[in-house]
Amino acid sequence: MPEGHTLHRLAGELTEAFGGHTISSGSPQGRFAGASALDGRLLDHAEAWGKHLFVDFGDVAEQVHIHLGLYGSFRIAAGVPEVIGQVRWRVSDGTTTADLRGPTACELLTPAEVETILDRLGPDPLRDDADAGAFIARVLRSRAAIATLLMDQSVIAGVGNVYRAEVLFRHGIDPFTPGRELPVPVLEAIWADLVLLMREGVRTGRIDTVRPEHEPEAMGRPPRQDDHGGEVYVYRRDGQPCWICGEPVLTRVVGARNLFWCPGCQP
Repeated sequence: MPEGHTLHRLAGELTEAFGGHTISSGSPQGRFAGASALDGRLLDHAEAWGKHLFVDFGDVAEQVHIHLGLYGSFRIAAGVPEVIGQVRWRVSDGTTTADLRGPTACELLTPAEVETILDRLGPDPLRDDADAGAFIARVLRSRAAIATLLMDQSVIAGVGNVYRAEVLFRHGIDPFTPGRELPVPVLEAIWADLVLLMREGVRTGRIDTVRPEHEPEAMGRPPRQDDHGGEVYVYRRDGQPCWICGEPVLTRVVGARNLFWCPGCQP
């Protein structure tokens, strides 16, 4: 499932491509009933909150809410290409076209319905209006493991499996530590690091978490070969030696996803 940086990057791309433009809107697949109501409207901007994308049309009270889920994708291309496959929503200004395929959600929501979604979400490290204090307070109220809490979108929005594993490794934190047992300075450091890492993810479109001294060139090791891309410490490296201490990376299902950690660096 795409993590928060992907949605923020996509929001920027959609705004750059269509912001301030009158667009055609349709649902070739026929599964987005609200598409016709937006045809011929001016698209104002798109923005993300965690793993949720919202497209605003300015003079239309409703917004399009999109959650890509595990299989969704939003592809932007030049011109108006032929419709290929199951396109849930097509947006075009005649010069550029964006096709949405396979999302978990694509719906036209009233302001009250949008607010209901936002009320369920924790602060998003990539938003300027994010409240780090709310994240810290929610963690300190919980006996759940920090690895579980980082995947809870009501605690912190946008963090997924990769950022969870990597930020805990970078700070040497046992992923099974109860949230309430972590000192405030440690939680502040986790938040600040996620802001840094996820902003870099927006910039590059990939997740890189290794520090300069641990990059392939610095360590004389080959670059990572993985369809996920990006240089990481522990994610999807189960059984392989830790770059730092040499201990085999471990994995266990936590929060319905595979968690990866190093028992040597995260005692």
